Amino acid sequence: MARRSSTAISRTAAMMAICLAALLLSNILLYLYLDSLYQSDGQQATVHAGCAAQHFKMTTMKNCTPWLQCSLIETEVYKLKLIGQGAVKKVYLAEWKGQKVALSKLSSLDYSEDFLHGLSMLKALQGPLVVQLVGFCLKDYTLVTEYHPLGSLLNLEVVLAQKHYKHRNTWKTRLMLAKDYVSILHYLHNSPSGRRVMCDSNTLEKTLSQFLLTNDFHLVVNDLDALPEVNLSNGLLVKCGHRELIGDFVAPEQLWPFRNTGEPFSDDLMQKYDEKTDIWKIPDVTQFLIGKVPGGDLIHFHLFQIHKECKAKDPKLRPSALNVLMVYKSVFSSMVQDNVGFRDML
Repeated sequence: MARRSSTAISRTAAMMAICLAALLLSNILLYLYLDSLYQSDGQQATVHAGCAAQHFKMTTMKNCTPWLQCSLIETEVYKLKLIGQGAVKKVYLAEWKGQKVALSKLSSLDYSEDFLHGLSMLKALQGPLVVQLVGFCLKDYTLVTEYHPLGSLLNLEVVLAQKHYKHRNTWKTRLMLAKDYVSILHYLHNSPSGRRVMCDSNTLEKTLSQFLLTNDFHLVVNDLDALPEVNLSNGLLVKCGHRELIGDFVAPEQLWPFRNTGEPFSDDLMQKYDEKTDIWKIPDVTQFLIGKVPGGDLIHFHLFQIHKECKAKDPKLRPSALNVLMVYKSVFSSMVQDNVGFRDML
């Protein structure tokens, strides 16, 4: 009798072990699936990634083409209308061989250095997270990039309110955009061209304007005119401009340290800093991206601790973009898994 009982217990234990192993395996497979989905879809799986260096290929093109140079831009690219203007560039919707492209021209020679820096960064950082370079002409300060009709992140709420895109207005879409944003920061902080800081991000609106929304609802960084390098081993730090920065959006180390004493701002006395200024801004950008959709409160709950760390006044205590990205991916995976389990229960 004792022998039968022992055998039954052994079988039960074996069955439980098998069930636990199956559950663990299913969780692993789900995580790997979600991770691969993010790598293939979340990393903006653009076709130009397969082209050779200094070539481009837009969605409707069959073959990769060398970057357009002055002669081809002058004869084959036609301006259609002005669609944007900043201090550095005027941006036009243009057409090249039936393809819609963005044609950017220098607004003023006073900003030629910024324009050339942005172009050099576009050339050096080409990849799925950066807007695709189509061509450039140095003699008249012109560059051509892929056109994204949904525009910058500033348009997100307007786009998602449109009937055609309302089905996209979910926590999944919005959290994926937040992951894309942090992925871009991680890439810039570990780029082939060194550790780069997004200096054109002194307000939420200015930061959002640096990113374009693709047709498949992912992000590419577009404006790289102010992307200085940090090299901690060489003691190379940055200052984002030579004017006083104000507001809660910028990191504490970017603020004039003597503002409470009445001492006037002096750029010479202003301290320099590193890429952790970008980390400080992550919670504010993500707050905008998540919006007020169902599930948003749960996302903020899961991200509370990492966002608290992002807001550490001491930049050395803030996490890296990779640390933040891993938390974002974990939250996304767990929320998708919870949703799948909830549907299965129904």
